[in-house]
Amino acid sequence: MQTVHLILYVGDQKRSASFYRQVLGYAATLDVPGMTEFPLTNGAVLGLMPTAGIKALLGPALPDPAAADGIPRAELYLLVENPETLLQRALAAGAGALSPVQRRNWGDEAGYCLDPDGHVVAFARRPSDNS
Repeated sequence: MQTVHLILYVGDQKRSASFYRQVLGYAATLDVPGMTEFPLTNGAVLGLMPTAGIKALLGPALPDPAAADGIPRAELYLLVENPETLLQRALAAGAGALSPVQRRNWGDEAGYCLDPDGHVVAFARRPSDNS
């Protein structure tokens, strides 16, 4: 496997691209109608696809993904050096607060928010990353 693309369905591609650009602190490597991509790490890519695009692929027989707008249906769990900083960036960019960065029962320190489409985003660090 060379690359893994994690694609979130979004209601407003430009709004979501702006949000993730502010949070991640860098520009998308692809930003065309129908798809925005941000490289993450080790061959992982975050993709943002408008719900209209996936609806066209699914066809009329399956439920409209737009019906789930705002309902948490995916989590993006990012291991980073500075979870507090990224969580604050996300909140400043319009994310909904869920939980501050704190030690979790699985050992990580993680903080949680909701992106503009209701996807859960976690910014975490492993205890060995703490100096």
